[in-house]
Amino acid sequence: MHHKTKKNAPERCVYECDDVNEQASNLTDWNQTYNQMGAGRFYGRIDELRLGNMQVYREHSSRTLHQQCLVRPKAIWFGIPANREKCRINGQTLERTDILCRPGNQPFELVTQDRFDMLGIVVGKHELLGQAQAQGVAIKSLDMDSSPRLKLPLKTLQHLRYLMTRIIDAGPVDSHIHRDILIMGLLELMSVEQPNHKVAPSYSHRQSVVDRIRTYVESADEMPATMAELCEIGCVSRRTLQYSFESILGVSPSQFLRVSRLNRVKRMLSGPDAVSVSDAAAFNGFYHLSQFGSDYKQLFGELPSQTRARHSA
Repeated sequence: MHHKTKKNAPERCVYECDDVNEQASNLTDWNQTYNQMGAGRFYGRIDELRLGNMQVYREHSSRTLHQQCLVRPKAIWFGIPANREKCRINGQTLERTDILCRPGNQPFELVTQDRFDMLGIVVGKHELLGQAQAQGVAIKSLDMDSSPRLKLPLKTLQHLRYLMTRIIDAGPVDSHIHRDILIMGLLELMSVEQPNHKVAPSYSHRQSVVDRIRTYVESADEMPATMAELCEIGCVSRRTLQYSFESILGVSPSQFLRVSRLNRVKRMLSGPDAVSVSDAAAFNGFYHLSQFGSDYKQLFGELPSQTRARHSA
């Protein structure tokens, strides 16, 4: 495993880890929280390259994740998932030639499945605008607030994916040359992209239901324990609650609540001021320790005591 500080990131580095919380923190200048949803030991890898203030990376995760992400201010993120059918952004599925795009300092959520790979690039918004003006390239828009999905011509998508993969996997690189190559690829993207606004008629309502419950779960000291409590928090019927979670996150409300509680236990056991296993379990509503230990091991591939011992060491 490799550790770094965000203030002094290397130009090129590979990070491998077996902890989902460490994976979330390994991308330079990102603010992220990952919840592991897929059962089994986690393996993650990030190949990151810094070209000045541009960041190019490839991220691999072995288990299904719910990711809450925030890119640095005054920047734009473009993401190219290897498997579109295995990815959702803000509850929206992707079509064949869609890529992901989010402006800096605006939270968004990703759902990624087992054995998932993502190519990503983060670039300063002012730099991209300045390069477009200097080179006389007419870009369509840099206001990405309306849609997190951009539809591209297939050749443009293939070209950008090829450039990013070759530069990440290359040997020694010239920062200026390779940054300029990628800037030209992004300018081509911005001149031909089409926002994908297609969503189900009920999307906005279901997204708001999930957002209300997730916000409550993240901030409350005591998590809700029953479906009736979740319905009350979401201000919806049980059926609407079920449909909302399955369409936006791909899991049932009860699965979401159980896995969220287990992930919160894992963060408490992995932190610098780790508490005891029994205290972390009780704080999150697990009072039958034998069943809790079994559920924890099924999800994370290790006992809670092993998580605590490993991070304490």
